[in-house]
Amino acid sequence: MGVHLIPVSVAKNGASSKSRKRIMPDPVTEPPGMDPVYEALLYCNIPSVAERSMEGHAPHHFKLVSVHVFIRHGDRYPLYGIPKTKRPEIDCTLVADRKPYHPKLEAFVSHMSKGSGASFESPLHSLPLFPNHPLCEMGELTQTGVVQHLQNGQLLRDIYLKKHKLLPADWSPEQLYLETTGKSRTLQSGLALLYGFLPDFDWRKVYFRHQPSALFCSGSCSCPARNHYLEREQRRQYLLRLRSGPLERAYGDMARILDVPTKQLRAANPIDSLLCHFCHNLSFPCARGGCIGMDHFKAIKAHQMEDERERREKKLYLGYALLGAHPLLNRTVGRLLRAAEGRREGAFALYSAHDVTLSPLLSALGLAEARFPRFAARLVLELWQDREGPGGHAVRVLYDGADVTRHTAFCQDRRGRWPTPMCPLDNLVRFVRRDMLEALGPGSTSYYDACHRKGL
Repeated sequence: MGVHLIPVSVAKNGASSKSRKRIMPDPVTEPPGMDPVYEALLYCNIPSVAERSMEGHAPHHFKLVSVHVFIRHGDRYPLYGIPKTKRPEIDCTLVADRKPYHPKLEAFVSHMSKGSGASFESPLHSLPLFPNHPLCEMGELTQTGVVQHLQNGQLLRDIYLKKHKLLPADWSPEQLYLETTGKSRTLQSGLALLYGFLPDFDWRKVYFRHQPSALFCSGSCSCPARNHYLEREQRRQYLLRLRSGPLERAYGDMARILDVPTKQLRAANPIDSLLCHFCHNLSFPCARGGCIGMDHFKAIKAHQMEDERERREKKLYLGYALLGAHPLLNRTVGRLLRAAEGRREGAFALYSAHDVTLSPLLSALGLAEARFPRFAARLVLELWQDREGPGGHAVRVLYDGADVTRHTAFCQDRRGRWPTPMCPLDNLVRFVRRDMLEALGPGSTSYYDACHRKGL
Protein backbone atom coordinates (compact mmCIF):
# COMPACT_ATOMS: atom_id res chain seq x y z
CA MET A 1 0.00 0.00 0.00
CA GLY A 2 1.70 3.21 -1.14
CA VAL A 3 1.75 6.22 1.12
CA HIS A 4 -0.32 9.18 -0.07
CA LEU A 5 1.64 12.38 -0.01
CA ILE A 6 -0.61 15.34 -0.43
CA PRO A 7 0.60 18.90 -0.08
CA VAL A 8 -2.22 19.83 2.26
CA SER A 9 -1.52 20.87 5.79
CA VAL A 10 -4.43 20.03 8.03
CA ALA A 11 -5.16 22.52 10.74
CA LYS A 12 -6.58 21.55 14.13
CA ASN A 13 -10.19 21.92 13.13
CA GLY A 14 -9.73 19.82 10.03
CA ALA A 15 -9.75 22.69 7.62
CA SER A 16 -6.73 22.84 5.39
CA SER A 17 -4.50 25.83 4.97
CA LYS A 18 -4.36 27.91 1.79
CA SER A 19 -2.40 25.24 -0.06
CA ARG A 20 -5.28 23.46 -1.76
CA LYS A 21 -3.19 22.03 -4.60
CA ARG A 22 -3.50 18.32 -4.88
CA ILE A 23 -3.22 15.69 -7.50
CA MET A 24 -6.46 14.01 -8.43
CA PRO A 25 -5.81 10.29 -8.20
CA ASP A 26 -6.93 7.97 -10.94
CA PRO A 27 -10.37 7.01 -9.64
CA VAL A 28 -9.99 3.39 -10.69
CA THR A 29 -6.41 2.22 -10.86
CA GLU A 30 -5.18 3.67 -7.60
CA PRO A 31 -6.08 1.54 -4.59
CA PRO A 32 -8.65 3.21 -2.38
CA GLY A 33 -6.76 5.36 0.09
CA MET A 34 -6.58 4.60 3.76
CA ASP A 35 -6.47 8.19 4.92
CA PRO A 36 -9.96 9.50 5.71
CA VAL A 37 -8.88 13.15 5.52
CA TYR A 38 -7.39 12.65 2.06
CA GLU A 39 -10.56 10.87 0.90
CA ALA A 40 -12.71 13.67 2.32
CA LEU A 41 -10.67 16.27 0.40
CA LEU A 42 -11.18 14.37 -2.84
CA TYR A 43 -14.89 14.22 -2.08
CA CYS A 44 -15.10 18.01 -1.59
CA ASN A 45 -13.61 18.49 -5.08
CA ILE A 46 -12.63 22.08 -4.32
CA PRO A 47 -12.23 23.89 -7.65
CA SER A 48 -8.55 24.20 -8.49
CA VAL A 49 -6.75 25.57 -11.50
CA ALA A 50 -6.35 22.89 -14.13
CA GLU A 51 -7.63 19.38 -14.21
CA ARG A 52 -6.17 16.71 -16.39
CA SER A 53 -8.81 14.90 -18.35
CA MET A 54 -8.85 12.20 -21.00
CA GLU A 55 -12.18 13.09 -22.60
CA GLY A 56 -12.11 13.28 -26.38
CA HIS A 57 -8.92 11.25 -26.92
CA ALA A 58 -9.17 8.83 -29.83
CA PRO A 59 -7.11 7.65 -32.80
CA HIS A 60 -7.28 10.22 -35.62
CA HIS A 61 -9.47 8.09 -37.90
CA PHE A 62 -12.30 8.11 -35.34
CA LYS A 63 -14.98 10.78 -35.50
CA LEU A 64 -16.96 11.83 -32.42
CA VAL A 65 -20.70 11.22 -32.93
CA SER A 66 -22.42 11.60 -29.56
CA VAL A 67 -21.64 12.27 -25.89
CA HIS A 68 -23.69 11.30 -22.83
CA VAL A 69 -22.80 12.99 -19.55
CA PHE A 70 -24.14 11.84 -16.16
CA ILE A 71 -23.33 14.27 -13.35
CA ARG A 72 -23.80 14.49 -9.64
CA HIS A 73 -24.89 17.97 -8.51
CA GLY A 74 -22.16 20.25 -7.15
CA ASP A 75 -21.32 21.13 -3.56
CA ARG A 76 -24.47 21.62 -1.50
CA TYR A 77 -25.56 22.67 1.94
CA PRO A 78 -26.29 19.73 4.30
CA LEU A 79 -29.62 17.90 4.12
CA TYR A 80 -29.67 17.41 7.91
CA GLY A 81 -28.81 19.55 10.90
CA ILE A 82 -26.84 18.23 13.88
CA PRO A 83 -29.11 18.46 16.94
CA LYS A 84 -28.43 21.30 19.42
CA THR A 85 -25.80 22.98 17.23
CA LYS A 86 -25.90 26.10 15.08
CA ARG A 87 -26.29 25.48 11.37
CA PRO A 88 -23.09 26.16 9.41
CA GLU A 89 -23.13 29.77 8.22
CA ILE A 90 -22.75 29.58 4.48
CA ASP A 91 -23.98 32.21 2.07
CA CYS A 92 -25.71 30.75 -1.00
CA THR A 93 -25.88 33.98 -2.97
CA LEU A 94 -23.43 34.14 -5.89
CA VAL A 95 -20.80 36.85 -5.44
CA ALA A 96 -18.02 37.46 -7.94
CA ASP A 97 -15.35 38.61 -5.48
CA ARG A 98 -15.77 35.61 -3.19
CA LYS A 99 -13.88 32.37 -3.56
CA PRO A 100 -14.19 30.11 -5.44
CA TYR A 101 -14.35 32.30 -8.53
CA HIS A 102 -15.03 31.51 -12.18
CA PRO A 103 -14.68 34.04 -15.03
CA LYS A 104 -18.21 33.20 -16.21
CA LEU A 105 -19.87 33.50 -12.80
CA GLU A 106 -21.26 37.04 -13.19
CA ALA A 107 -22.48 36.39 -16.72
CA PHE A 108 -24.11 33.17 -15.48
CA VAL A 109 -26.06 35.04 -12.78
CA SER A 110 -27.23 37.75 -15.15
CA HIS A 111 -28.22 35.20 -17.81
CA MET A 112 -30.12 33.07 -15.30
CA SER A 113 -31.96 36.16 -14.05
CA LYS A 114 -33.41 36.53 -17.55
CA GLY A 115 -34.58 32.94 -17.75
CA SER A 116 -37.90 33.24 -16.00
CA GLY A 117 -39.74 32.44 -19.23
CA ALA A 118 -37.84 29.16 -19.67
CA SER A 119 -40.20 26.40 -20.70
CA PHE A 120 -39.10 23.37 -18.71
CA GLU A 121 -41.23 20.31 -18.14
CA SER A 122 -43.47 20.66 -15.10
CA PRO A 123 -42.72 20.91 -12.15
CA LEU A 124 -39.23 22.22 -13.02
CA HIS A 125 -40.54 25.63 -14.07
CA SER A 126 -41.28 26.45 -10.43
CA LEU A 127 -37.64 25.98 -9.30
CA PRO A 128 -35.16 28.87 -8.90
CA LEU A 129 -32.55 28.90 -11.69
CA PHE A 130 -29.64 29.76 -9.39
CA PRO A 131 -29.00 29.66 -5.63
CA ASN A 132 -29.84 32.96 -3.93
CA HIS A 133 -30.28 32.67 -0.14
CA PRO A 134 -27.93 34.62 2.18
CA LEU A 135 -28.13 31.67 4.59
CA CYS A 136 -28.29 28.52 2.51
CA GLU A 137 -31.43 26.42 2.69
CA MET A 138 -31.11 22.68 3.35
CA GLY A 139 -29.67 20.92 0.30
CA GLU A 140 -29.15 24.18 -1.61
CA LEU A 141 -26.35 24.39 -4.19
CA THR A 142 -23.51 26.65 -3.02
CA GLN A 143 -21.29 28.99 -5.01
CA THR A 144 -18.66 26.23 -4.93
CA GLY A 145 -21.22 23.89 -6.54
CA VAL A 146 -21.98 26.38 -9.32
CA VAL A 147 -18.28 26.96 -10.01
CA GLN A 148 -17.58 23.20 -10.09
CA HIS A 149 -20.08 22.79 -12.92
CA LEU A 150 -19.14 25.96 -14.80
CA GLN A 151 -15.67 24.39 -14.79
CA ASN A 152 -16.99 21.00 -15.95
CA GLY A 153 -18.86 22.72 -18.77
CA GLN A 154 -15.85 24.77 -19.85
CA LEU A 155 -13.63 21.69 -19.88
CA LEU A 156 -16.11 19.70 -22.00
CA ARG A 157 -16.60 22.68 -24.29
CA ASP A 158 -12.87 22.97 -25.01
CA ILE A 159 -12.75 19.28 -25.92
CA TYR A 160 -16.07 18.49 -27.56
CA LEU A 161 -16.99 21.77 -29.23
CA LYS A 162 -13.71 23.55 -29.97
CA LYS A 163 -11.70 20.44 -30.83
CA HIS A 164 -14.28 17.93 -32.08
CA LYS A 165 -17.07 20.25 -33.32
CA LEU A 166 -19.74 18.02 -31.75
CA LEU A 167 -22.40 20.73 -32.27
CA PRO A 168 -22.51 23.05 -35.29
CA ALA A 169 -22.59 26.82 -34.75
CA ASP A 170 -26.31 26.83 -35.58
CA TRP A 171 -27.19 23.89 -33.33
CA SER A 172 -30.86 23.03 -32.89
CA PRO A 173 -32.74 22.14 -29.68
CA GLU A 174 -33.08 18.50 -30.82
CA GLN A 175 -29.31 18.08 -30.62
CA LEU A 176 -29.41 18.46 -26.85
CA TYR A 177 -31.15 15.99 -24.58
CA LEU A 178 -31.44 17.31 -21.01
CA GLU A 179 -32.93 15.56 -18.00
CA THR A 180 -32.85 16.38 -14.30
CA THR A 181 -34.51 15.33 -11.06
CA GLY A 182 -36.90 17.82 -9.47
CA LYS A 183 -34.39 19.28 -6.99
CA SER A 184 -33.14 22.83 -7.43
CA ARG A 185 -29.54 21.64 -6.90
CA THR A 186 -29.68 19.26 -9.89
CA LEU A 187 -31.44 21.73 -12.21
CA GLN A 188 -29.01 24.50 -11.24
CA SER A 189 -25.97 22.21 -11.64
CA GLY A 190 -27.19 21.24 -15.11
CA LEU A 191 -27.70 24.89 -16.05
CA ALA A 192 -24.22 25.84 -14.79
CA LEU A 193 -22.59 23.04 -16.78
CA LEU A 194 -24.54 24.01 -19.90
CA TYR A 195 -23.64 27.66 -19.44
CA GLY A 196 -19.96 26.72 -19.38
CA PHE A 197 -20.44 24.34 -22.31
CA LEU A 198 -22.66 26.04 -24.90
CA PRO A 199 -21.19 28.70 -27.21
CA ASP A 200 -24.38 30.72 -26.83
CA PHE A 201 -26.90 29.81 -24.17
CA ASP A 202 -30.19 30.44 -25.94
CA TRP A 203 -33.17 30.01 -23.59
CA ARG A 204 -35.42 29.06 -26.52
CA LYS A 205 -33.23 26.03 -27.27
CA VAL A 206 -32.69 24.70 -23.75
CA TYR A 207 -35.42 22.32 -22.58
CA PHE A 208 -35.02 20.24 -19.43
CA ARG A 209 -37.16 17.14 -18.94
CA HIS A 210 -38.18 16.18 -15.42
CA GLN A 211 -37.17 12.78 -14.06
CA PRO A 212 -39.21 11.87 -10.96
CA SER A 213 -36.90 9.02 -9.94
CA ALA A 214 -33.31 9.38 -8.71
CA LEU A 215 -32.59 6.12 -10.56
CA PHE A 216 -33.83 7.73 -13.81
CA CYS A 217 -35.94 4.62 -14.35
CA SER A 218 -38.77 6.48 -16.14
CA GLY A 219 -41.59 3.99 -16.77
CA SER A 220 -39.71 0.96 -15.40
CA CYS A 221 -39.45 1.83 -11.72
CA SER A 222 -41.46 -1.02 -10.25
CA CYS A 223 -38.98 -3.80 -9.50
CA PRO A 224 -39.53 -6.04 -6.46
CA ALA A 225 -36.18 -7.84 -6.86
CA ARG A 226 -34.32 -4.52 -6.78
CA ASN A 227 -36.04 -3.60 -3.51
CA HIS A 228 -35.16 -7.03 -2.14
CA TYR A 229 -31.45 -6.53 -2.91
CA LEU A 230 -31.61 -3.05 -1.39
CA GLU A 231 -33.10 -4.37 1.85
CA ARG A 232 -30.37 -7.00 2.12
CA GLU A 233 -27.72 -4.36 1.40
CA GLN A 234 -29.15 -2.07 4.09
CA ARG A 235 -29.11 -4.99 6.55
CA ARG A 236 -25.43 -5.57 5.71
CA GLN A 237 -24.70 -1.91 6.43
CA TYR A 238 -26.54 -2.11 9.74
CA LEU A 239 -24.66 -5.23 10.89
CA LEU A 240 -21.31 -3.67 9.97
CA ARG A 241 -22.22 -0.60 12.06
CA LEU A 242 -23.00 -2.78 15.06
CA ARG A 243 -19.59 -4.47 14.78
CA SER A 244 -17.66 -1.20 14.55
CA GLY A 245 -16.13 -0.25 17.92
CA PRO A 246 -14.47 3.02 16.79
CA LEU A 247 -17.71 4.22 15.21
CA GLU A 248 -19.75 3.39 18.32
CA ARG A 249 -17.23 5.23 20.50
CA ALA A 250 -17.23 8.29 18.24
CA TYR A 251 -21.03 8.44 18.23
CA GLY A 252 -21.19 7.93 21.99
CA ASP A 253 -18.69 10.70 22.60
CA MET A 254 -20.43 13.12 20.23
CA ALA A 255 -23.82 12.36 21.80
CA ARG A 256 -22.35 13.14 25.22
CA ILE A 257 -20.92 16.47 23.98
CA LEU A 258 -24.26 17.46 22.43
CA ASP A 259 -26.31 16.01 25.28
CA VAL A 260 -28.63 14.03 22.99
CA PRO A 261 -29.39 10.29 22.79
CA THR A 262 -26.97 8.46 20.46
CA LYS A 263 -29.96 7.24 18.46
CA GLN A 264 -31.08 10.82 17.74
CA LEU A 265 -27.58 11.79 16.67
CA ARG A 266 -27.33 8.79 14.35
CA ALA A 267 -30.66 9.65 12.74
CA ALA A 268 -29.31 13.13 11.92
CA ASN A 269 -26.59 11.55 9.74
CA PRO A 270 -23.91 13.90 11.14
CA ILE A 271 -21.27 13.08 8.48
CA ASP A 272 -23.35 15.05 5.96
CA SER A 273 -23.10 18.22 8.01
CA LEU A 274 -19.49 17.61 9.11
CA LEU A 275 -18.38 17.19 5.49
CA CYS A 276 -19.91 20.59 4.78
CA HIS A 277 -17.88 22.15 7.61
CA PHE A 278 -14.78 20.36 6.34
CA CYS A 279 -15.22 21.32 2.65
CA HIS A 280 -15.91 24.95 3.56
CA ASN A 281 -13.06 25.33 6.01
CA LEU A 282 -15.36 25.92 8.99
CA SER A 283 -14.53 24.61 12.44
CA PHE A 284 -16.70 21.73 13.58
CA PRO A 285 -19.77 22.62 15.70
CA CYS A 286 -19.68 23.05 19.47
CA ALA A 287 -22.24 22.68 22.23
CA ARG A 288 -22.19 23.07 26.00
CA GLY A 289 -20.31 19.83 26.48
CA GLY A 290 -17.44 20.79 24.17
CA CYS A 291 -16.75 20.56 20.45
CA ILE A 292 -16.97 17.87 17.82
CA GLY A 293 -13.38 17.23 16.76
CA MET A 294 -11.27 15.94 13.92
CA ASP A 295 -11.09 12.50 15.57
CA HIS A 296 -14.88 12.13 15.44
CA PHE A 297 -14.88 13.14 11.79
CA LYS A 298 -12.09 10.72 10.93
CA ALA A 299 -13.81 7.82 12.72
CA ILE A 300 -17.07 8.27 10.80
CA LYS A 301 -15.29 8.81 7.47
CA ALA A 302 -13.09 5.75 8.05
CA HIS A 303 -16.21 3.70 8.71
CA GLN A 304 -17.72 4.93 5.43
CA MET A 305 -14.59 3.72 3.62
CA GLU A 306 -14.79 0.36 5.40
CA ASP A 307 -18.45 0.12 4.40
CA GLU A 308 -17.57 0.71 0.72
CA ARG A 309 -14.91 -2.00 0.89
CA GLU A 310 -17.30 -4.54 2.37
CA ARG A 311 -20.01 -3.53 -0.09
CA ARG A 312 -17.73 -4.48 -2.98
CA GLU A 313 -16.94 -7.87 -1.44
CA LYS A 314 -20.48 -8.91 -0.53
CA LYS A 315 -21.97 -8.23 -3.98
CA LEU A 316 -25.49 -7.54 -2.65
CA TYR A 317 -25.16 -4.00 -3.89
CA LEU A 318 -24.26 -5.29 -7.35
CA GLY A 319 -27.66 -7.00 -7.63
CA TYR A 320 -29.33 -3.75 -6.64
CA ALA A 321 -27.15 -1.77 -9.07
CA LEU A 322 -27.77 -4.03 -12.08
CA LEU A 323 -31.54 -3.72 -11.63
CA GLY A 324 -31.40 -0.07 -10.58
CA ALA A 325 -29.24 1.12 -13.49
CA HIS A 326 -30.71 -1.05 -16.23
CA PRO A 327 -33.59 1.21 -17.34
CA LEU A 328 -31.28 4.23 -17.71
CA LEU A 329 -28.54 2.24 -19.48
CA ASN A 330 -31.14 0.65 -21.75
CA ARG A 331 -32.47 4.09 -22.76
CA THR A 332 -28.91 5.31 -23.27
CA VAL A 333 -28.07 2.36 -25.52
CA GLY A 334 -31.19 3.12 -27.59
CA ARG A 335 -30.00 6.71 -28.03
CA LEU A 336 -26.48 5.62 -28.95
CA LEU A 337 -27.83 3.20 -31.57
CA ARG A 338 -29.97 5.95 -33.10
CA ALA A 339 -26.97 8.26 -33.18
CA ALA A 340 -24.90 5.50 -34.83
CA GLU A 341 -27.55 5.29 -37.55
CA GLY A 342 -26.81 8.90 -38.34
CA ARG A 343 -29.77 10.61 -36.66
CA ARG A 344 -28.86 14.11 -35.57
CA GLU A 345 -30.92 14.35 -32.41
CA GLY A 346 -29.23 13.97 -29.02
CA ALA A 347 -25.62 14.62 -30.01
CA PHE A 348 -25.12 15.84 -26.44
CA ALA A 349 -27.14 14.32 -23.59
CA LEU A 350 -26.92 15.54 -20.00
CA TYR A 351 -28.44 13.79 -17.00
CA SER A 352 -28.22 15.93 -13.87
CA ALA A 353 -28.45 13.58 -10.94
CA HIS A 354 -27.32 12.44 -7.48
CA ASP A 355 -24.77 10.15 -5.83
CA VAL A 356 -27.55 7.54 -5.63
CA THR A 357 -27.82 7.72 -9.43
CA LEU A 358 -24.12 7.49 -10.25
CA SER A 359 -23.23 4.81 -7.68
CA PRO A 360 -25.45 2.09 -9.21
CA LEU A 361 -24.37 3.10 -12.73
CA LEU A 362 -20.68 2.72 -11.86
CA SER A 363 -21.28 -0.58 -10.11
CA ALA A 364 -23.44 -1.99 -12.91
CA LEU A 365 -20.82 -1.08 -15.53
CA GLY A 366 -18.27 -3.10 -13.58
CA LEU A 367 -16.46 -0.09 -12.11
CA ALA A 368 -16.84 -1.31 -8.54
CA GLU A 369 -13.38 -0.01 -7.60
CA ALA A 370 -14.30 3.54 -8.57
CA ARG A 371 -14.46 6.09 -5.79
CA PHE A 372 -17.80 7.16 -4.36
CA PRO A 373 -19.18 10.02 -6.51
CA ARG A 374 -17.71 13.29 -5.25
CA PHE A 375 -19.51 16.61 -5.59
CA ALA A 376 -19.86 17.46 -9.31
CA ALA A 377 -18.65 13.99 -10.35
CA ARG A 378 -19.05 13.23 -14.05
CA LEU A 379 -19.44 9.93 -15.84
CA VAL A 380 -19.13 10.25 -19.62
CA LEU A 381 -20.00 7.86 -22.46
CA GLU A 382 -18.54 8.83 -25.84
CA LEU A 383 -19.70 7.33 -29.14
CA TRP A 384 -17.18 7.31 -32.01
CA GLN A 385 -17.35 6.25 -35.63
CA ASP A 386 -14.39 4.43 -37.14
CA ARG A 387 -13.98 6.05 -40.53
CA GLU A 388 -11.53 3.38 -41.67
CA GLY A 389 -13.40 0.34 -40.37
CA PRO A 390 -16.52 -1.07 -42.06
CA GLY A 391 -19.03 1.31 -40.48
CA GLY A 392 -17.88 0.35 -37.00
CA HIS A 393 -18.84 2.35 -33.93
CA ALA A 394 -17.00 2.34 -30.64
CA VAL A 395 -17.52 3.72 -27.14
CA ARG A 396 -15.28 5.13 -24.44
CA VAL A 397 -16.20 5.49 -20.75
CA LEU A 398 -14.67 8.18 -18.54
CA TYR A 399 -15.10 8.92 -14.86
CA ASP A 400 -13.95 12.28 -13.50
CA GLY A 401 -11.70 12.66 -16.52
CA ALA A 402 -9.99 9.26 -16.27
CA ASP A 403 -10.42 6.74 -19.10
CA VAL A 404 -11.96 3.70 -17.43
CA THR A 405 -13.13 1.92 -20.60
CA ARG A 406 -10.92 -1.10 -20.04
CA HIS A 407 -12.11 -1.53 -16.48
CA THR A 408 -15.76 -1.91 -17.49
CA ALA A 409 -17.43 -5.33 -17.40
CA PHE A 410 -18.17 -5.22 -21.14
CA CYS A 411 -14.71 -4.26 -22.32
CA GLN A 412 -12.24 -6.47 -20.51
CA ASP A 413 -9.17 -6.82 -22.71
CA ARG A 414 -7.56 -9.74 -20.89
CA ARG A 415 -7.09 -11.60 -24.14
CA GLY A 416 -5.65 -8.52 -25.79
CA ARG A 417 -8.65 -8.29 -28.07
CA TRP A 418 -8.87 -4.51 -28.31
CA PRO A 419 -5.49 -2.99 -28.98
CA THR A 420 -7.14 0.44 -29.28
CA PRO A 421 -8.53 2.43 -26.36
CA MET A 422 -11.95 2.02 -27.99
CA CYS A 423 -14.56 -0.60 -27.21
CA PRO A 424 -17.04 -1.83 -29.85
CA LEU A 425 -20.53 -0.36 -29.39
CA ASP A 426 -21.93 -3.88 -29.89
CA ASN A 427 -20.22 -4.97 -26.66
CA LEU A 428 -22.13 -2.34 -24.69
CA VAL A 429 -25.42 -3.19 -26.43
CA ARG A 430 -24.99 -6.92 -25.72
CA PHE A 431 -24.00 -6.17 -22.14
CA VAL A 432 -27.08 -4.07 -21.41
CA ARG A 433 -29.62 -6.11 -23.34
CA ARG A 434 -28.40 -9.57 -22.39
CA ASP A 435 -25.44 -9.92 -19.98
CA MET A 436 -26.74 -7.58 -17.26
CA LEU A 437 -29.96 -9.57 -17.02
CA GLU A 438 -28.21 -12.94 -17.14
CA ALA A 439 -25.88 -11.86 -14.34
CA LEU A 440 -28.95 -11.66 -12.10
CA GLY A 441 -29.74 -15.32 -12.58
CA PRO A 442 -30.12 -17.74 -15.46
CA GLY A 443 -33.31 -17.44 -17.40
CA SER A 444 -33.81 -13.69 -17.02
CA THR A 445 -34.37 -12.62 -20.60
CA SER A 446 -36.28 -9.41 -19.97
CA TYR A 447 -36.08 -6.68 -17.36
CA TYR A 448 -39.57 -7.60 -16.20
CA ASP A 449 -38.50 -11.24 -15.63
CA ALA A 450 -35.40 -10.18 -13.72
CA CYS A 451 -37.47 -7.91 -11.49
CA HIS A 452 -40.08 -10.54 -10.74
CA ARG A 453 -37.86 -13.57 -10.23
CA LYS A 454 -39.16 -16.07 -7.71
CA GLY A 455 -37.12 -17.61 -4.93
CA LEU A 456 -34.72 -14.73 -4.21
